[in-house]
Amino acid sequence: VSIFISVNQVLLFLLIVTLCVILYKKVHKGTVLKNEADDDSETPEEVEEEIPVVICAAAGRMGAAMAAINSIYSNTDANILFYVVGLRNTLSRIRKWIEHSKLREINFKVVEFNPLVLKGKIRPDSSRPELLQPLNFVRFYLPLLIHQHEKVIYVDDDVIVQGDIQELYDTTLALGHAAAFSDDCDLPTTQDITRLVGLQNTYMGYLDYRKKTIKDLGISPSTCSFNPGVIVANMTEWKHQRITKQLEKWMQKNVEENLYSSSLGGGVATSPMLIVFHGKYSAINPLWHIRHLGWNPDARYSEHFLQEAKLLHWNGRHKPWDFPSVHNDLWESWFVPDPAGIFKLHHHD
Repeated sequence: VSIFISVNQVLLFLLIVTLCVILYKKVHKGTVLKNEADDDSETPEEVEEEIPVVICAAAGRMGAAMAAINSIYSNTDANILFYVVGLRNTLSRIRKWIEHSKLREINFKVVEFNPLVLKGKIRPDSSRPELLQPLNFVRFYLPLLIHQHEKVIYVDDDVIVQGDIQELYDTTLALGHAAAFSDDCDLPTTQDITRLVGLQNTYMGYLDYRKKTIKDLGISPSTCSFNPGVIVANMTEWKHQRITKQLEKWMQKNVEENLYSSSLGGGVATSPMLIVFHGKYSAINPLWHIRHLGWNPDARYSEHFLQEAKLLHWNGRHKPWDFPSVHNDLWESWFVPDPAGIFKLHHHD
């Protein structure tokens, strides 16, 4: 009997050991699979770390886009993918400028913008014809240019970035917001405001409140406007809210009813965005859009303030590659000479 008991004990012991081994293998295998799944789940984050920056390169001012790109690339360790947008007849020149200069290291795509999408949507205006250039409306069509990215940065070509673009990319967009802009009421107190005569910072400066269609919007004319020269956009929300279609609707309404005009304020591209995004946009840190450097060649910022600024924008008529202009030394430090020798700086001797 004692032999049977001891055999049973041995068998029981072996059974327990076997069960333990099986259990261990299952748990260990589960852990490995979980780790592998975790690794897979991290992949989208790694892809998302590529920061898409959209900038237009227009024929007559291509050097502006190249300087902006140079400043962005030189001030960050982030993985930037530049979408450089141009019209068909400029695409080869854009590519050559990048590939035959110090910019050859950047990660970029040259994208063609077809101006036919604007047919019947732009009212001719002679006061500032440069604002009617097709590339001025590229910001309306971001989802058509960008496909695999959730979040996108758009910047005008007349900017210089002094901060790390990762900070701008990390701007928080509130739930349901398709974009973030910088408010025009965020003008720094250090600026000599008296020299910025005619500067518009409310909806009254962009929309014609004598028109019934504008009145019916119910937007107070004293509402603070924003500047769409720097945009952080959420492509999912943009498409979900059909932002492009809404913008096109207001462009067509303007053709029919003359609801706004570049002679009123800052341009035909700003006005429809003010209507479509009214009360539905997030805020960009004001230091990430220090603007009006091109407004008046006699209006200057303090040197200390300029050093604090993360992004400088020469919006207005007085561009830093032309004369007269202000703070053009800051812009020129990022200038990339044209390998073809076409684009030249025009400064007073």
